[in-house]
Amino acid sequence: MATDPLERIERMASENAVVIFSKSSCCMCHAVKRLFCGMGVNPMVYELDEDPRGKELEKALTRLLCGGSAVPIVFIGGKLVGAMDRVLASHINGSLVPLLKEAGALWL
Repeated sequence: MATDPLERIERMASENAVVIFSKSSCCMCHAVKRLFCGMGVNPMVYELDEDPRGKELEKALTRLLCGGSAVPIVFIGGKLVGAMDRVLASHINGSLVPLLKEAGALWL
């Protein structure tokens, strides 16, 4: 198991087509999960507040985003998409569905 939080995030993000780092009490996290589920995507969700090392992961995610909000953070095909604003912008401009198809998360 990777001990460095960034290595762990990289490993976790590469194990599934869509990965969401979330907190169970976060309304924006809930919204992004509903968006993907509504599209027929089954994301792997890591609830940072339920992980014993969640605080470490949250700090590492904040560094990845250069100080932005640590949750929700979405990876598609092992690549960082970003926070809710980036996911919604991708959805609105039409680039999210092709990204999901390329990652094997959507077959429509």
